[in-house]
Amino acid sequence: MQDGSELSCVKQETLLRTEMTDAPVARTVLQQCLQARLQVKPAEQLSEAQYVQIDRGMVIYVCFFKGATDDILPKMVSTLLNLRLCESDSGKMVSVLELPGSLLIVPQATLGGKAKGKAMQYHNNIGKEDGLRLYSAFISLCEKEMTAAAASAGTGAEVTVKHGTYGNRQVLKLDTNGPYTHLMEF
Repeated sequence: MQDGSELSCVKQETLLRTEMTDAPVARTVLQQCLQARLQVKPAEQLSEAQYVQIDRGMVIYVCFFKGATDDILPKMVSTLLNLRLCESDSGKMVSVLELPGSLLIVPQATLGGKAKGKAMQYHNNIGKEDGLRLYSAFISLCEKEMTAAAASAGTGAEVTVKHGTYGNRQVLKLDTNGPYTHLMEF
């Protein structure tokens, strides 16, 4: 038989496990856009800055937290690409797959920050190697879904998936038809 203190410890352990499993393993911010341009490599002494650009579509900022695994990626991609957040020519809200539109994926470690005093801390973010691997797999799944949707639509519209460079500071220029920004956690 357990005494009160042992039972209390078991309850606290269970609560901690529950809180840990309910904690998000990824955070994304979505923004529809008319055009977006992202610097992926800064200018150097002998070379100009390099950019990627998309036209109408959606920008996805993504951050992975400790505990994130490949298992979450299919759900993330399906959810994000099927959300009706883009305005069609008729004014109806459609998904980026239905538009068809392009996609710009931006790694954004700052989405994992928590304020402590007057500074931000990022202790919950995934390690760089695992983060890069998940980010690369996320991009691949998005490319696969976007290509399949464009092929099945048969509209001949050019659909592109561009992405930023993991681990680097990047400069973004964004044109939108309204601030229509959404936060999603997985």
